Amino acid sequence: MSRPRTSRRLALAVPAALGALALTALPAFATSTPAQIATSRTNGVAYLKSLQAADGSYAGGGLSNEWAFSAFAAAGTAVVDVAPGGDTTKNARTVYRNLISTSGWPSATPVVTDYERGTLNAYAAGIDPARVSDSRNLIANVYSYWQTAEAGYFGPSGNFNGTVFAALSLGGARTQAGAARIPQALTDSIVTRIRANQHNDGGWTFGKAEGNPTALAAAGDVDMTGAAMAALCVSGVPNTDADVVQAKNFLKGRLATTGAFNSMYGVNTSSNGWGVAGLNACGINPQTGDFLTASNKTPIDFLLANQYNPAGGFKYKPADTTPSPYSSIDSLRAVAGGGFTAAPPVPVTPGAPQWVAQSTFTAGTAAKLALTVDDGAGGLKVCSVAFTPTGTTTTLGDVLNAATTAATPAGCVTGVTPSSGTGTITAVNGKANSGSNTWKVSVDGSAFAGAVRNKVINVGDTIALRWGA
Repeated sequence: MSRPRTSRRLALAVPAALGALALTALPAFATSTPAQIATSRTNGVAYLKSLQAADGSYAGGGLSNEWAFSAFAAAGTAVVDVAPGGDTTKNARTVYRNLISTSGWPSATPVVTDYERGTLNAYAAGIDPARVSDSRNLIANVYSYWQTAEAGYFGPSGNFNGTVFAALSLGGARTQAGAARIPQALTDSIVTRIRANQHNDGGWTFGKAEGNPTALAAAGDVDMTGAAMAALCVSGVPNTDADVVQAKNFLKGRLATTGAFNSMYGVNTSSNGWGVAGLNACGINPQTGDFLTASNKTPIDFLLANQYNPAGGFKYKPADTTPSPYSSIDSLRAVAGGGFTAAPPVPVTPGAPQWVAQSTFTAGTAAKLALTVDDGAGGLKVCSVAFTPTGTTTTLGDVLNAATTAATPAGCVTGVTPSSGTGTITAVNGKANSGSNTWKVSVDGSAFAGAVRNKVINVGDTIALRWGA
């Protein structure tokens, strides 16, 4: 999510009184202790709770503070437990779910990162992103931005940011049971694009570099490197992989003696937060080894040195005199050990479930489902299928029929045989079953099994078709 920092900071309302609070002194001879980090988390959570509006909201016009949800989750606080004045009817999760369920959200002219942001934060809040409501499926929304002519990219390829956050959201927002939601073929396609955009210095930037020697030779950016390496790791790439190691070395090379990363935006806590989030997502400890400077400082030390305690907010830059909500979110998420999202903690509010999700379709209410079609020969199609269910469930056959005329992007399914009935699917897009190579289906990451037209499909199911043995 590209963020021009100056304009975003100007949009924030910052309590002036917090600027007068002194920083808690940290010992000059040692890195931050577990106790100091625990105090930072506690105070940071308290500060983020203070950002909640009286109606319980975090998201709104301009810069949205809903990123706080990923920080809350990383810090062990359930979003449903965050309520103004203890009024549980206005808890942050319910208010956010109601917002993203509306037809007008996110805007009249949405971009893919709107839905990726929604996916990451809904997941952290304990809202199944594929089942926000009977008509809102954030996974399907993301799928609709697949670039057919440049497979692996989501949204215009020039804004590489959209593809990185596709990996973070589709790979990071797992099912309620913790399983990978999307098929390996889709994951592999996105990972290939992320690798192709890594600059020669091991970093990445928000713009596309693939196929452009000049862009690949340009300097990488701390923020995007953190996000891209996290995207690789949540996609299953190990931290011993050469590209992840190069990314780690890029961040190491940007480390100043204070523990700050020298970013293209200068030394600041948000960039440090994104860099640390990348390390966290890859299981690389930012408090030891390569990230301990000659002055015995780490990126975590830098973040804590720029936190107001006990108020808990973080400065954007060391010279600032007031905390920044956005930087506080980035910083707390990193200090708490998080990547760019986290599974929701178990709530403490009596009766509040860990997850909320739409359980069935509503007959007559338009819905969307996420679909991939893999022909087994490298031809992967990805789309969002729009249809209007006639009951509380639908069938695979009806979804595929709908995809022939109402898929975004178009062409995901050009034909299916048979086109009616309840039997075995024998051909998709002109490719027929042949011996042991047949069309199989997986739902929400389940094992692939023979595809039949009458297979029951429920609200929010992520459907993967694959031809093969």
